[in-house]
Amino acid sequence: MTMIALAFDGLLALTLIVLAWRTLASPDLHQAVVLLVAFGLQLSLAWVRLDAPDIALAEAAIGAGITGVLLMGALGQLADSADSAPSTPGPGAAIVPLQDESQRQHGTGPRVLLLLLTLMFAAALGTAVWQVMVSSDGLLPAVQAQMPASGVAHPVTAVLLNFRAYDTLLEMAVLMLALLGVLALSRTANPSWPEPSPVLTALARGLLPLVTLVAAYLLWRGSHAPGGAFQAGAVLAGALVLANLAGAPALPAYGALLRSAVALGLAVFVGVALVAMSLEGALLEYPSAIAGGLILLIEASLTLSIALVLTLLVTGVRAGETS
Repeated sequence: MTMIALAFDGLLALTLIVLAWRTLASPDLHQAVVLLVAFGLQLSLAWVRLDAPDIALAEAAIGAGITGVLLMGALGQLADSADSAPSTPGPGAAIVPLQDESQRQHGTGPRVLLLLLTLMFAAALGTAVWQVMVSSDGLLPAVQAQMPASGVAHPVTAVLLNFRAYDTLLEMAVLMLALLGVLALSRTANPSWPEPSPVLTALARGLLPLVTLVAAYLLWRGSHAPGGAFQAGAVLAGALVLANLAGAPALPAYGALLRSAVALGLAVFVGVALVAMSLEGALLEYPSAIAGGLILLIEASLTLSIALVLTLLVTGVRAGETS
């Protein structure tokens, strides 16, 4: 490693630490959310430096983009609630007294103890990771030995959709539950979008076909190189959100057709799991002859569902809308 690369990695690591600290210590919620988004983007760059572009793209799209949008939306709703709340407490409202100086000083001890415990845990975790890196090759030899039977040529895809496919299945279920929670808590059935500018409209017309092709390419590439359903779905969701911002509704009303498309990925995943269990006697243990085709079927359905879930999380379309 050259001195320039070493200096860059050191600066990147230091920036991550500073951003993480400022995010946690910021007294302003809006500033904390912006810092969290910046932290997510820096973290995606760190994953690139670690030769993990799959995780980098997912971190940038979901960890920074979608999470940032959701937190900004939550802050907007908190601001609306604060504006509509009465300025004076009503009858029976509890009044919380301000802390005096002695109370604030009394709270310093637990904070110092928490800081020491955090540093001890970080030191123990760093030592364990360092020992694993020095003394072992990890699970790479085991993964490489099973690659011929996986049905794909890329180890990340093999791990996510074959060797530990139930993890990915549960992740998709959690994503669906998150969407249900957001839709249940959504306050507006018809989210208002600002009038798009001609520049944004022209940009969307030029970018949408290209972004859609990139999503399809990432889906196809995932079988033998970095890419796959989560990356392709995140890119396709970006195209759908851009279309909404440009004034072209990219999704129909949240009716039966859209609900079916949202649930398609999880339904196909569960269906393939049950078929594989009936044929091989184990959950998601694909027959070697058709493993590649089954994984491609799962990836394609997951791409569509992930794109729709992420788009609905951003646009805020609420269940119950009818066409």
